[in-house]
Amino acid sequence: MTVDDEITDHASPVLQKRGAGLLLHATSLPGPYGIGDLGAAARDWIDLLARSGQSWWQMLPLSAIGYGDSPYQPVSSFAGNWLLISPEDLLAVGLVHDNELEVPDCSTDYVDYPAVRAFKQRLLQTVYANFDPRASEELRQDFARFSEQEQHWLEEYTLFQALSDRYQGASYLTWPAELVHREEAALSEARRQLTPEIEQIRLAQYLVYRQAERLKEYAHEQGIQLIGDLPFFVSPDSCDAWANPELFLLDEQFRPKYVAGVPPDYFSAEGQLWGNPVFDWEALRETRYQWNLNRIRALLQHVDLIRLDHFRGFAAAWHVPAGAPNALAGEWVTGPGSDFFNAVQRELGSLPFIAEDLGVITDDVNELRDRFQLPGTRVLQFAFDGDPANPYLPQNFNQNSVVYTGTHDNNTTRGWFCSLSAEERLPIYQLLQRAEVSETEIAPLFLEQAWSSVAMLSIAPLQDLLNLGEEARMNTPGSCEGNWRWRCTTDLLSESAFQSLQKLTTMEKR
Repeated sequence: MTVDDEITDHASPVLQKRGAGLLLHATSLPGPYGIGDLGAAARDWIDLLARSGQSWWQMLPLSAIGYGDSPYQPVSSFAGNWLLISPEDLLAVGLVHDNELEVPDCSTDYVDYPAVRAFKQRLLQTVYANFDPRASEELRQDFARFSEQEQHWLEEYTLFQALSDRYQGASYLTWPAELVHREEAALSEARRQLTPEIEQIRLAQYLVYRQAERLKEYAHEQGIQLIGDLPFFVSPDSCDAWANPELFLLDEQFRPKYVAGVPPDYFSAEGQLWGNPVFDWEALRETRYQWNLNRIRALLQHVDLIRLDHFRGFAAAWHVPAGAPNALAGEWVTGPGSDFFNAVQRELGSLPFIAEDLGVITDDVNELRDRFQLPGTRVLQFAFDGDPANPYLPQNFNQNSVVYTGTHDNNTTRGWFCSLSAEERLPIYQLLQRAEVSETEIAPLFLEQAWSSVAMLSIAPLQDLLNLGEEARMNTPGSCEGNWRWRCTTDLLSESAFQSLQKLTTMEKR
């Protein structure tokens, strides 16, 4: 019997009871420092979830962001987003004093990433200068423990980021050839020259990891579990690709032979060209997926359950020859399939995953998901093509699924509804058994549909709970401008909305 033929019937479902929660990325939390963070505002948010009867908080990837400020294009699969470090929590442990902590002149309703980066860089320079004279013995020992425990990625990442800063963010493929080819003498000399910069980056990673771990502990104390997000691919300009070129299909110059995308569909006649390097699954299989397992373990330090982005890529991914003008020339290439999930289950003892099984879904994707009893994803906004067998219609759900009113890639439910023609709204009226629905009614009605469904877990973006329009959209796929910036201000968090949510959650026994 091969590894792929192993019996997996013993795998127990991830979701053991009906539950509910909200989707909100940490950057969108309110607060005075230009961006949401892992400190007081996050703890207040957890308190609010607990008071309103919720059991889950779902976030987007917590990785250090790269191109376009996207959490789905991280510069490392392991490094945390240092922009999420809480200044107030640094104050609480004595690494900054009141007179050293400025409040930046930033908007409270969107993230100004250049301004926030400049502020957090100044703050972390102060913290680095203060660490030796001010850090407690407990902090010093904890920092040493972190540096040793995370050495398998931390040494490469700190050097990569220091080099990236030296070369002003230029792609690593444009660095001197000896660095691109990772010649040991060149790497050693770079480490020597950049030692202070490397140590400051290391300290920043310790601080974001520490604050994320403390936040998870706090969430558990309040009865809230955390859902994280694991991008399937890595960024083309990432430490992952630079430090581990043997794990990707690259040419002799370390440039991708193929890039990721999706084939043509209803939304795009030419498909989508994402540009990410694709995995060499044979090379990964030979290591028993050690890099992937380390990636999963790193995220599980901060969350309880992982949404596997682009789940279909584990069955097969769309590979497009590098340099192609669009995705038409691509082809499906088989992924690791059940061999991967058997390896994870052997190592972790469980499969703490939600399958994001959206997009072009074929039978092999469904079979892989169901073989391991992974909860699938259902999105109400996708339900209205007129097909009674549409899997996103509530009557077609099964219990082992997670239903969303919409996702971070969708318009808000109110914004989406406003964009529909009168004819396109008719199937919605049919589902809701209403002659007509106004734009102010649609989001609350969708929450009721999600919460009353048989799906074990129901999730709504905060924007839908607050009945916000298109101005509160988080991301528009295919657009490079204005994404990932939306923030919730404190005055938007009305008690009435959360009281209604609590009543709905109680009524539907979630």
